Amino acid sequence: MRVLIVNTSEKTGGAAVAANRLMEALNNNGVKAKMLVRDKETDSLTVAGTGGGLRGKWSFLWERWCIFCRLGFSKKHLFELDIANSGIDITHLREFKEADVIHLHWVNQGLLSLNVIRKILASGKPIVWTMHDFWPATAICHYPRDCKAYKSQGCNCCQYLPGHGSRHDLSHQVWKRKLRIWKSRDMFFVTCSKWLCAAVKDSGLLTGKQVTSIPNAIDTREFKPADKREARMRLSLPLDKKLILFVSQRVTDKRKGMDYMLDACERLAAMRKGAADDTEVVILGGHSDEFGERLPFNVHPIGYVSDTKKIIDVYNAADLFVLPSLEDNLPNTIMEAMACGVPCVGFNTGGIPEMIDHRQNGYVAAYKDAADLAEGMRWALYEADYRELSRAAVSKVTTAYSQQSVAMRYIEIYNQALAYRHYRL
Repeated sequence: MRVLIVNTSEKTGGAAVAANRLMEALNNNGVKAKMLVRDKETDSLTVAGTGGGLRGKWSFLWERWCIFCRLGFSKKHLFELDIANSGIDITHLREFKEADVIHLHWVNQGLLSLNVIRKILASGKPIVWTMHDFWPATAICHYPRDCKAYKSQGCNCCQYLPGHGSRHDLSHQVWKRKLRIWKSRDMFFVTCSKWLCAAVKDSGLLTGKQVTSIPNAIDTREFKPADKREARMRLSLPLDKKLILFVSQRVTDKRKGMDYMLDACERLAAMRKGAADDTEVVILGGHSDEFGERLPFNVHPIGYVSDTKKIIDVYNAADLFVLPSLEDNLPNTIMEAMACGVPCVGFNTGGIPEMIDHRQNGYVAAYKDAADLAEGMRWALYEADYRELSRAAVSKVTTAYSQQSVAMRYIEIYNQALAYRHYRL
């Protein structure tokens, strides 16, 4: 079986990481898997570029310009929406023609337009689509917040548009186009979390479609516990402090909850005498240097890191990983931290409570409750049996997210898709 995994980026972003790990897992379990990306960043033979070049950049810029105009020439929400009005036709590429199954992942920001998706469906090849957010089930947004319009009458009066849009706004126009295309052929949808699976099953766009939940995979031979002291020495981090880690591709992304992290750290410093002296914070991600003066603890901004070995060192150097995301599917960062034996604290939202077992391998705080977030940090760092938390974190990852178990579940979906295609023919 030959599977072509399609994703906008080869390495950048959570979806790219998940797609790479799935490709490796499939290849290790008897499937010939290859990735097709717009943004090729390595010389890997298992990853092909679309060859879009200027076409890819033009598609991205044209879509952003059209959204910018619809937003009243405002940058607000500019990168939270996708209308897929421009993209790269991949159906003529050799990799596409040779594949038995086309597996879409995150295909936005100029990779695939709705017209190209229509051509992919028209090719007759079985299509599996892993949803890393809501976009395949909504009109234009990746996260609908509290909006439920996508579940029934179809998107309109969009909260992201100026004045909350109208009944026939951009979101409704894109919704109608998607509905026509999605209805034209069958697709098999996969979500990374049970939370997202439950949320999108009622989408009007996915009526009659199969939606299954399969978690992302991780290589536990690579992400595993290591000597904390040695990791800190390699990173020039203090050896005698409690280190709290926060990770985000873009630390300033409001959805990742840094405002709640700041509040919780203030509360932690106030509730425990001496915390400001024996506790420090490590921030991994873009714009990490912007928060040094805003936290009550000494801060170590590491910035954006692409080297996997260094990322693993960062996890192993930490005593606790905190991710107060306001909306998240199944964060790779929590999985990576747990695989390295680091207990995690996060809000009760999205797929996070599926990963963190409360007071067993971490702490699940009440949603948007900075006080409870601080209590979780205090409990994990200073009260709980840390060795048991660490052991339970590794055990959870090994059991739920191993390469083999994830690969086997996807292979079952591929076989279903192939069998359905033969039946239809």
